[in-house]
Amino acid sequence: MKKKLLFVIPGLDAGGAEKSLVNLLSAMDESRFSVDLFMFSHEGLFMGQIPNWVRVIPKNAELANFQKPLFYSLLTFLKKGKLSAAKDRLFFYVKNKFIKNPGIAEQYAWKHLRSACETPTEHYDVAIGFLEKTSNYFVVDCVAAKAKIAFIHTTYSELNMDVSFDLKYFDVTKNIAVVSPDCAANFKKVFPEFADKVYVMPNIVSPRLINKLAQESPEDVYETSLVSVGRLESVKGFDMAIEAARILNEQNIAFHWSIIGEGTERGNLQNLIDRYDLQNHFTLIGLKDNPYPYIRTAKIFVQSSRYEGKSIAVDEAKILAKPIILTNFTTAKDQIENNVNGLIVGMTPDAIAAGIIKYLEDASFTEHIIANLRADYFGTEHEIEKFYQLINE
Repeated sequence: MKKKLLFVIPGLDAGGAEKSLVNLLSAMDESRFSVDLFMFSHEGLFMGQIPNWVRVIPKNAELANFQKPLFYSLLTFLKKGKLSAAKDRLFFYVKNKFIKNPGIAEQYAWKHLRSACETPTEHYDVAIGFLEKTSNYFVVDCVAAKAKIAFIHTTYSELNMDVSFDLKYFDVTKNIAVVSPDCAANFKKVFPEFADKVYVMPNIVSPRLINKLAQESPEDVYETSLVSVGRLESVKGFDMAIEAARILNEQNIAFHWSIIGEGTERGNLQNLIDRYDLQNHFTLIGLKDNPYPYIRTAKIFVQSSRYEGKSIAVDEAKILAKPIILTNFTTAKDQIENNVNGLIVGMTPDAIAAGIIKYLEDASFTEHIIANLRADYFGTEHEIEKFYQLINE
């Protein structure tokens, strides 16, 4: 009999965890598993990549009404005489609006969102919250399963969350999966009582698929191009990237830098580009269904993050043998070896700019890095066996 699994994730918009999930589902043996997928949003860049054998659970009407814009949501609930639901919707808005830390806001707003979540009718062998916070809370509070697993896709301490809030959720999960050894060490430091539950489950990437998709032609090709991929959020450090671009431009270095992604910082980043008159050198090109041609044709891949769990985009750049620059976030050394298959630089615009200049002006060093990347194999399809072990423990 097939093992019955439930995965929970907020949605499949662009992001490392979201891509990690579709890669994991695509690598699974469908003859061994029956898989349901619950999402709070049924929109996103990776929706079309869900394997057709995976059943997407429809949203219940209460949740759909809860997710309407505030005025229409309140109006809908009040017309139906659902005063409690209207109150929860209002408090959900207030907490997300006025609590400055977005992680804590998501924690404290959960009980209000939970009121609109219908308990799945199925009983599962394993239920998996595939992203920190709401996904894990839903699995613990709303799902009937023999075993419950929480995933953390980043350096937990960097989220600055209410640890006591999460403690009661991690206490009832069977395992806590993290994406790298450094993330594991960090999590154990915050939650030493759960050290024996922590399980390193790396992201799954497929060189065969990435190389195939990379052969398509990008819409815009620049002779000396830099590329970054990620959400337009403060954590990704794209403000530092723009400052680095200003330094390069002031030194009359030829380049064009493209960022693939969307997010709440787009306006602020574009204002910074305009302030430094970098419109001809720096472009926010938005989301792309297939970012790989842009990475393939770039001279350098830059990850300017303030912190990361384990970046799938970096793994993909390694597969495409791109010279890589990482800022020295905590888990950077988990992904590249400095001066061997990439560069780890200080978390400043000057250091980022210096790394780019080194690649552009030192051809022998750049060729050395590319040769080392091409000589290695970065596929992680075999890691699916670790997932099977995780859910069978």
